[in-house]
Amino acid sequence: MTTASAITVRAAHQGDAVEAAACVNAAFEPYVERIGKPPAPMLSDYAALAAEGKVWVAERQGRVVGVLVQYETEDGFYIDTVAAFPKTHGTGVGRTLLEFAEGEARGRGFESVYLCTNFRMTENQLLYPRIGYVEYDRRAQSGYERVFYRKRL
Repeated sequence: MTTASAITVRAAHQGDAVEAAACVNAAFEPYVERIGKPPAPMLSDYAALAAEGKVWVAERQGRVVGVLVQYETEDGFYIDTVAAFPKTHGTGVGRTLLEFAEGEARGRGFESVYLCTNFRMTENQLLYPRIGYVEYDRRAQSGYERVFYRKRL
């Protein structure tokens, strides 16, 4: 559990699945038209992911304000999804979740983390390099055009 700026991050349980999905859907809804279909995180089964220990929620004053999906892959420590309810944008929720994931990766012995974004999510392509992520690949994956980034820890 981590606390920063009154935001607490904790492992999600299956009872958080509905709220986690609502958060992700609210965060990614603006991209549906731009991409031409729902972004991949909107299609995830958050109850199943929570049961696998891959979902974390950010809370402020006991309410879910953000969602993080992270796990280990053959390529390293993967930050799959970072989402915050739109009304909380600019309040540190996303930053807290990314910092939490980076700390988890360090704690598990990883020297870097990686993530990807849809190539049409241009805002993310400006953000990630500013916070230390380096683009290393662009490719189609699971029906989406993605841009991959890695950050050394």
